[in-house]
This record gives sequence, C-alpha cells and structure tokens, in this order.
Amino acid sequence: MDALTIVAVIVYLLATCFLGYLGYRQTKTAADYLVAGRSASPLVMALSYGATFISTSAIVGFGGVAANLGMGLLWLTVLNIFVGIFIAFVFLGGATRRMGHHLDAHTFPELLGKRYDSRALQIITGLIIFLFMPLYAMAVMLGMAQFLSNQFVVSLNVSLLICAIIVALYVIAGGLKGVMLTDALQGTIMLAGMILLLVVTYVKLGGVTAAHQALTDMSGQVPKPLQAMGHQGWTSMPAFGWAKPGAADGHRYDLWWTMVTTIVMGVGIGVLAQPQLIVRFMTVKSRQSLNRAAMAGGIFILFMTGVAFVTGALSNAYFVQKEEIKCKVITDQAWFFADAKDKGILKELPAGADPKTTPGGARFVAYRLLHEREDQSAHYVLWTPKTSIVLGAGDEPDLLRPGLIGIARSIGPGTTMKGDVDRIIPRYVESALPRWFSVIFLLTLLSAAMSTMSSQFHTMGTAIGRDVFEQVTHHHAGKTILITRIGILIGIVAALVAGYFIRSNVIALATAIFFGLCAASFLPAFVLGLFWRRMNKQAAVSSMLVGFLVSLFWNVFVNLKVADSVGLCKAMFAGRSTPVPQNWSVTWNVVDPLVVALPLAVVTAVVVALATRPMDSAHVAHVFGGAKPKA
Repeated sequence: MDALTIVAVIVYLLATCFLGYLGYRQTKTAADYLVAGRSASPLVMALSYGATFISTSAIVGFGGVAANLGMGLLWLTVLNIFVGIFIAFVFLGGATRRMGHHLDAHTFPELLGKRYDSRALQIITGLIIFLFMPLYAMAVMLGMAQFLSNQFVVSLNVSLLICAIIVALYVIAGGLKGVMLTDALQGTIMLAGMILLLVVTYVKLGGVTAAHQALTDMSGQVPKPLQAMGHQGWTSMPAFGWAKPGAADGHRYDLWWTMVTTIVMGVGIGVLAQPQLIVRFMTVKSRQSLNRAAMAGGIFILFMTGVAFVTGALSNAYFVQKEEIKCKVITDQAWFFADAKDKGILKELPAGADPKTTPGGARFVAYRLLHEREDQSAHYVLWTPKTSIVLGAGDEPDLLRPGLIGIARSIGPGTTMKGDVDRIIPRYVESALPRWFSVIFLLTLLSAAMSTMSSQFHTMGTAIGRDVFEQVTHHHAGKTILITRIGILIGIVAALVAGYFIRSNVIALATAIFFGLCAASFLPAFVLGLFWRRMNKQAAVSSMLVGFLVSLFWNVFVNLKVADSVGLCKAMFAGRSTPVPQNWSVTWNVVDPLVVALPLAVVTAVVVALATRPMDSAHVAHVFGGAKPKA
C-alpha cells in the first residue's frame, strides 16, 4: 500500500468519525437518535436516501452481474428511478411523512403498529427486520471486503472485520443524526467516484461509440452455459419465453426470468418496502423538502446504478481487447483442479499428480505484480488459446495478455470454474485504471458500504430496541436506546459471521432476496395503510404473514439456486433440489418469489379487509389527521 492510499483512507476515516461525533453531540432525545430530530435538510435527506439505497451490492455485486449478463440490467436503473425515487417521493413520501409525524412514529414498524393500533404487528415487523436484514448487510459487507482485501493485501476475513468495526464506532454512538451526516459526505464521494469511473472507462475503450460497438461484436464469445440459458450478447436482452415440460432446451429462458423477476423487479419494486429508506421520509420538516430532494435523488441513482451496470458490461471489452499486465511471470504450468468434495472449489494439484488425467483440471499462469514482494501470494490467470506472454529481457517486466471476458478473469484459486461475479469489478478497477483512481474508487466503495451498513444496523437496532423490547416490556426511551445499541452490535456480529461462511456469487442474490421478502411482507400493509381507510389490522397481519411465508417457501423449496444453497429441500426430499413435479416447466425454478408472493399478499389484504369489521372510526380519523380519540 502506498502513502497516497494510506493518507486518503486516514483523512476519510477522520472525517467520518468527526461527523459521527457531531451526530452524537446533537443527539439529545429518542427522536434525535431514531429519526434525526425530524429536521433533516432536503439535500442531506436526498444524499442519505441515495447513499443508503446504493451500496457496494449495487456497485460490486450488480456491476459484476452486468459484466456477466449484459446491459439488460439497465432496466433496474429505470425502475430504481421511476419506482425508488419518483413513486417513493411523490406518492408515498408525503403521506408517510405526514402520518409518521402526526402519529409520532419513530420507526417503520412503529408506523405500522400505530396505523393499525396493533402492538403485535409492530413486534412482528420488528422481528422480521432484525432476523433477516443481516442477510442484506452481509452482502454489502462482502462487497466492500472484496475490494479492501485487494487494496490492503489482507485476507477477506480481516477485511470483513475492519468494515464491521468502523461502522460500529459511529452508528452506535451517533444514532440517525450521525448516520445521515456521514451519508451526505459518503454520497458526495460516491457520485464523484462513479462519474470518474465512467469517463475513464470510455477513454480506455476509445470513446462511447467504439466501446459499445466492441461489446456488441463480442456476442460470439458468450460462454456456452450462458448461451444455453438464453444469453444473446452483452448488449441484448436474454431470450424470452416459457419452457415446455420436458423440452430439450428447457433452460433456454432461465436468464430472462432471473434478470427480470429477481434482479429488476425484486430490487426495483422491493425498494418501496425498505424500512431503512422509509424512515428517511419521517426525518424532513415538510412536503416541500421531499419535493426538492426528489430531483437530487433521481440524479444520484442514475449515476450510481447506471454507471455501475454500463461499466460492468463494458469491462468485457476491456478484458478481451485491452488488458495487458506488466508483471513477472512465475510459471505458465500451474495446475488446479475442481475439488468435488468441496463444492467444486479450485485447489492446487498435489505434487506428483498427473494433470492430464485429473478430472476438472485447468492450467493457470502464475504472476506477481512489479511492486509486490516475493513473499506475497501470487495472482493467477486461466490459460486459454487466447492467452499470450511476452517475456521481458533481463530486468524488463513480462507482458501478460489474458484475452478473457470478465467472468473468466474472475476464475482462480478459491472459486469454481464458473467464476465469481463479485470479483469482476474489483479486478477491473485494479487492472484497467490508474493507481490514483484505485484510491478514489476505494473511498467510493468505503462510502457506499458504510452509508448503507450504518443505516441497516441502525434499523436492526431500533427494530429490536424500540419495536420489540419497548413493546414487550413497556420500558421507555432511556433503556430503549441502550437496547438499541446492543441490537446494533448483535446485527453487526450476525452479518460478520454470515460473511465468514457465505462467500462467492452471493452479493446480488442476497440483496434481491431481502428486497423481495420486504416487498411481499410489508408493501400491502404499508401502501394500503397510507391511502385506504378500510384497511384494518386483520388485513395487515394476514397479508404480512401470507407474503412472508409464501416468499420463504418459494425460496427454500422452489427457486433452484436458493434452495440448493439452503439444502433443506434436499434433506427433506431424498436429495431432490425441489419438490416441483418433474412434468412441470423448469422455468418455475427460476421465477422469483416476488412474482407469486406479492400478488397473493395484496389479494389477501383486500379480501380480509372487506370481509372483516372496519377499525374504529375515531381511530381511523385520527390516523388520517384528526384529533386523538379520548380514552
């Protein structure tokens, strides 16, 4: 690590800690700790909302997915802006702010609890958040740790620990005021870093037109497994259709359904039900503040997600056509094999083994960068007929040209032969961009990770402190803040432990699962509760349970990728990945739970609300702005 990196990181951390300290000094009441005193400025609110929404899971995780699947992910940017900003701010934000202020709600579960006059609903919502948000926090933490690991030349475990400690220091102390102040700084850094990333990428590839034409011309280089799933090139959408039962090309449409239902819809719609974002609407003074924040939020999301997805896809053109590594080649005879006993993870071939007869064997070029010491771990590039080496004479560096697409550049020891999309963006930044930019991008990812994680852990803490502990024990603010801080610490530890055990190709998937689960569980009760006076407690609880249970069931027993990872289905059904009948279309196995769970939850909410007794008219009048009914 050079002096520039060290100085930049120290200055950044000092600024972050200072803003966290300001938040601590300004936190005098529970309202200050939970909703920033309801006095956030429009710009701070917009940057905090955007920085919380966009994390390393968007930049590293979804950017890597874009490198693998192509620019079809830009539809997620469209939904992020239209749904996550326009619909959220214009239609939901004002009603949420008004109702939250009027009912004196400090958290999302408390808003639902007071809207439906139900302590049980507040507790259930708080428990769902506390138990499942560590999955999303783990994804964000892994995205940051992947890049930190490269920059600081430390293990992924150490990187995870560094991330957790930094965030814990200012979230536990400063509450939401500290979180929002640091979010504003981090959002500004993120915006500058991503704009610079886009500009440098196009310069590297010869301009906008040349870059996109080069990527279009590479459609023939799509790996065969992806072609079989409907991949038609990085500038085209995957093939659309519904596989017939027993069809020979039954997986032809898997990619379209995965991209559209899990990535685009799951995250694009799920953002409306994110507790850590909804609470931001209750931090501003007026509707006008929300309106002013909407424009800034839309621009921020456009540059953050749009740049990540475009750059991710274009990284393929760079890796194949432009990548040249100045290094010292250690050997071009390093052999690894996919260990079937360890989930196909690549391991070095034992001494004396015959590589020609080793199943799952592959040859790699081992090299060391010029500034690295000999006792540091080597880097590896998969050897293919397109790979070339020019050995330097004497002290001159060797020149290694991998000639591989992004996903192939991510294959190496510790991955499978399928590669790891979570490594593509860190690899691209490290390889393609100047050293000084790596420092800027490091700060960008630090900002993205810390802004989102701080809000996640604050939300988890308030869920267990305000929404569970206080409702169960009837204690009030003083002890609640202590329990909230303990809850934050528990959430950090849970995410950290999950990150140690779950590693590759999970950042985008874990994010999409959590967003979809929130949408199915919370969205009907939240949106209908804001606008429909007939919506009652029974309908809210029923829709929440139906959405949550259907989403959970679909993930564990139907969605093949998640079910395989969980393993419960195989244990219950004699090794079968899913109990879906074999004569059904295999397309069901890639349809996201949101497509099934959310409509069922909405129907449940409407039917139960119409079939049961309306809530007390005095309470409903109070919820929608009237005076509080007398006891």
